[in-house]
Amino acid sequence: MEEINFISRWLHLMFGITWIGMLYYFNFVQGGYFKAASAEGLADAKAKLAPSALWWFRWGAMFTFLTGLYLLHTIGATLKFNQYIIAGATMGTLMFLNVWLIIWPAQQIALGMKPGDGPAAGAKALLASRTNTLFSGPMAYFMLASAHKAQSPTDGLGTDLWIVLAIIALLEINAIFGKQGPLASVAGVIHMSLLLTAVLAGVFYFV
Repeated sequence: MEEINFISRWLHLMFGITWIGMLYYFNFVQGGYFKAASAEGLADAKAKLAPSALWWFRWGAMFTFLTGLYLLHTIGATLKFNQYIIAGATMGTLMFLNVWLIIWPAQQIALGMKPGDGPAAGAKALLASRTNTLFSGPMAYFMLASAHKAQSPTDGLGTDLWIVLAIIALLEINAIFGKQGPLASVAGVIHMSLLLTAVLAGVFYFV
């Protein structure tokens, strides 16, 4: 059983690297190329490169999520969840749902794979993708902190966790219905992810 748990952790890490690596590629590399590419290069990238990259992106997300569920099950069977695990898992779950319910359907329209309003779909996918990038910093921090920072297991939801979950929920609502704001640029989303990590970690530390 211990060996299965270890392999599951390894697989979770490998799938997560694939998923988040592709997320960063889309936000930090491909988006800039799409803006600077020639019409011919852009058409070729949309027809060949982007669909292939999206395949690895969405299935990396799927198997990261599934192995994460298994790990949460094993943790729940042996240990009590702490605040860091709950916050990190919440973010990871929302990121997974953003991939499959917002980004992938919208990208199919934006890339011309399905009929619809391409520019509107592209903007919708971009905001959800930027939000996932925003979440990626604190999500990774909390996953590591759950095992390495001194934290007693929780028997319930403390005030600090409620505040953190409320902030996460508001940001996810913005991902669905709001605007990019400071997430519009690569530098902006990186800075905001670091700031969000500091704010949420500060809530756990000080509240």
